[in-house]
Amino acid sequence: MRIAQIAPLTEVVPPRLHGGTERVVSYLTEDLVRQGHDVTLFASADSATAARLHACWPRALRFDAGLRDPRAPHMLMLETVFHQADQLDYCPFPLFSRQRTPFVTTLHGRLDSPELTPIFDRFRRVALVSVSDAQRRPVPRAHFVRTIHHGMPLDLLKPRPVTPAYLAFLGRAAPDTSLEPAIRIARRAGVPLKIAAKVDRADEAYYRERIRPLIDGRHVEFVGEIGDTDKAEFLSGAIALLKPATWPEPFGLALIEAMACGTPVIACDRGSAPEVVDHGLTGLIVQDEADAVAAISLAAGLSRSAIRRRFEERFNVGRMTAQYLDLYATLCRERPMVQLAT
Repeated sequence: MRIAQIAPLTEVVPPRLHGGTERVVSYLTEDLVRQGHDVTLFASADSATAARLHACWPRALRFDAGLRDPRAPHMLMLETVFHQADQLDYCPFPLFSRQRTPFVTTLHGRLDSPELTPIFDRFRRVALVSVSDAQRRPVPRAHFVRTIHHGMPLDLLKPRPVTPAYLAFLGRAAPDTSLEPAIRIARRAGVPLKIAAKVDRADEAYYRERIRPLIDGRHVEFVGEIGDTDKAEFLSGAIALLKPATWPEPFGLALIEAMACGTPVIACDRGSAPEVVDHGLTGLIVQDEADAVAAISLAAGLSRSAIRRRFEERFNVGRMTAQYLDLYATLCRERPMVQLAT
């Protein structure tokens, strides 16, 4: 099968450190190549892949200090893909809907902004993939054809033989990522918290004013942004990963990264968390910060080997790839294939 994978230009594929969408695109692309498919990856030139790389910009936009308008590189990329025939969300809809090549768009972000409803109403025939059932709720009329949970290579992150001694936060230091609740929970529980977080330029003021004053280096430690080489040690050393999200997170890749290391997750009952976390097996779903504090001792008693086994069953990259291939084949039967973009 000939498949085009279209990644955002914001980050390298795969990301060097933090990054969700581009990381999932990489997992899927490499597994498709491994299975013998003819795959072209449209991404920044500094990306690394076994697929055919079509470089659409010299470097990831995050590292392009001279860039003023990030929309321009994405516009050029979409035009390139169109003439040669994901998280670009709804940007490809107007262009790709006018050609015969089957395409599907995986939506990775939140969909609860009211201005999105008219877009999905206008493009009702565009095939969409959600990364959780919860992600769909704000736009019930959108044309979702599948929910496909993220998957990871089984050998990427594995449990390390270390004694868990702290709580962990992994993600971004931003107003919508629940870092402040995680700090409050750890302090109320009297358990040290280690924060491995990316600080985007847009969030530097928030970090400086709201987070940095809470870091004392002993009870609350800021590790900084980390990549795959450091995640296994960081997560394996945690009693639990704290994700007390106050917003409807569509998936949360950090949840399954923790499970890959055998680390339980304590997450609030918001967004996709109840879909991703098996309550009482891979972690605990809580209602508020008080519940999260009480859940820490329970999480410490969960079987870390059982958490790893459940991760292998539910979130391996082979399962994700098989679901996408089945969808690609379905779309090709419904619409004669020239090339397939996702």
